[in-house]
Amino acid sequence: MRVLVVDNNVELCKVLEDYFDTQLDLDVVGMAHDGEEAMSLIQSLEPDVVLLDITMPYLDGLGVMERLQTLGLKKRPKVVVITAFGTDNLLARLMSLGADYFMIKPFQLEILAQRLREFAATSKEVVALEGAAALDTRTSADQTVLRLLHDMGVPPHYKGFSYLKDAVLMYTDEGYFAGGLTKEIYPALAKKYRTTASGVEAAIRNAIVAAWEHGNTGFIRRLCEPYCEERMPTNSLLIAKIAEECLGS
Repeated sequence: MRVLVVDNNVELCKVLEDYFDTQLDLDVVGMAHDGEEAMSLIQSLEPDVVLLDITMPYLDGLGVMERLQTLGLKKRPKVVVITAFGTDNLLARLMSLGADYFMIKPFQLEILAQRLREFAATSKEVVALEGAAALDTRTSADQTVLRLLHDMGVPPHYKGFSYLKDAVLMYTDEGYFAGGLTKEIYPALAKKYRTTASGVEAAIRNAIVAAWEHGNTGFIRRLCEPYCEERMPTNSLLIAKIAEECLGS
């Protein structure tokens, strides 16, 4: 995956470059420290993904996203926004301009690399680098879950977005029922993300509330019918219904 890093923090760019150099499937093809330079490199380097900061001189991240729509590129790069200013209005504006994912600073490098693979993989070569052919099925499941979460309107910058995705994939892999959610899935996610099981549960709930109140409520109702008409679905119901969609797709 060819990555263009765009951030006015030169030290951070170097840290990202050094870390990505250790990842066989991630290649930093260029670095830009302002939006004007970024526009030039996007056209000349044709990266697969742009890691884009918002606050930059000359042309900010919003300006880059706006201009990106006018370039008429043969292959538009995926855009992963990294920002310390994660206001709902800003992120909504970026999403409307075509941002594919958001990472709020500070972030863990391992999680950033994982999100790049999840949201920006566009070729079978990337999948092949992961290892076994069985990953094709898992990648398809990942993409289905991500599509459903986006269709529901779950804010991608919420922690619960990642927790929901992983919970659904665990559900489809293992077929958890009844108490499996609280007894096995939440603790497993808590260990993975270095938090608590109650924190995982609360984050998933917050993400569902945000989608129900500000996202595509009609889609959620249809997904969870006949169990959910006017009332917001429980964590377990929504996870199970998304898993059913994945298994049926």
